[in-house]
Amino acid sequence: MIVLGCTGSIGVNTLAIAEKFHLPIDVLVAGTNLTLLNEQIQKHQPSIIVVSDRADVSQVKHHDVRQGDEAILDAIEEAKGMLVVNALVGFMGLKPTLKAIECGKKVALANKESLVAGGAFIDMSMIQPIDSEHFGLWYLNSTDRPIERMLITASGGAFRDWPLEKIQSATLADTQKHPNWSMGQKITIDSASMMNKMFELLEARWLFGEGQYDALIETKSLIHALIDYKDGSTTAHFAKANMQLPIAYAVMGKADEAILKPINLLEVGSLEFREITTERYPIWKIREELIANPKRGVVVNAANEAAIELFVTGEISFLEISERVITAFEKFTNAPQSIEEVFALDTTVRDYVKAM
Repeated sequence: MIVLGCTGSIGVNTLAIAEKFHLPIDVLVAGTNLTLLNEQIQKHQPSIIVVSDRADVSQVKHHDVRQGDEAILDAIEEAKGMLVVNALVGFMGLKPTLKAIECGKKVALANKESLVAGGAFIDMSMIQPIDSEHFGLWYLNSTDRPIERMLITASGGAFRDWPLEKIQSATLADTQKHPNWSMGQKITIDSASMMNKMFELLEARWLFGEGQYDALIETKSLIHALIDYKDGSTTAHFAKANMQLPIAYAVMGKADEAILKPINLLEVGSLEFREITTERYPIWKIREELIANPKRGVVVNAANEAAIELFVTGEISFLEISERVITAFEKFTNAPQSIEEVFALDTTVRDYVKAM
């Protein structure tokens, strides 16, 4: 395997599966957590290491340490492994996805931006989703029963229980107080704004084709996906919030032994569902138009990443993230017609959002 983002949550869980089932690791790509990276190197003995900062190269205990985005692409091409686990964060994950497919390698995909920005130009037959929501839809979608609607669930993020008037003054630290678990900074901000769920709906549209897609809040994060069938019945995918289950299927194609402990519904007792409202999550206003025009996902992603940079540095408020994304989405209405146009539009939109 080639593991991109090996020191993050997805990467750590991927390597746990690799250790459990004695699977070889060819490449590890990491950010700045060098202590964990060196531990992973000692345990898994990969052939190539790639880090983001040149200054970190000398601190990595390996004979072949490379640096930078281009080094990731080279490592994918050189490595013998035919599966790339892409758990990179942000638009930078798109080029590695494209490179892996170009090399005929399958992609176990946790990098949302690959499909959000470039889904129209990606061979979906080479993609196996490892987000729990898309894994849940895939898991349920194993029959030939006609489908009416696919649904995914949201936790509601850090502000799901806040008074609406208080959200205007939310700080960066406030966005990181996720009610159910700890994640990276950007994805936790996206969870608070509901952008993360918007991206996942768009991913589902690319993965499963045209159809009806929606989301709802399930506060305990035990149901990850539901499918409404045309016959009036609904199925739901229950599982504990542990990424090792979808990773195991992506890596091995099956799971013949227990990866997780089953959910004890008697211990759960009850579940609570809530509607995702535009009053609390303004970005939800563009959901239907975006899903109907999925190629415009590159606009939403670029605007969101640029706005988050401004929020993190204190230049705009939390709610201004969604405001700037909506403004950019309304301005840039032409969908890209090639992957080259995707990259060009990404740059244009970022510049526009930062200059507002």
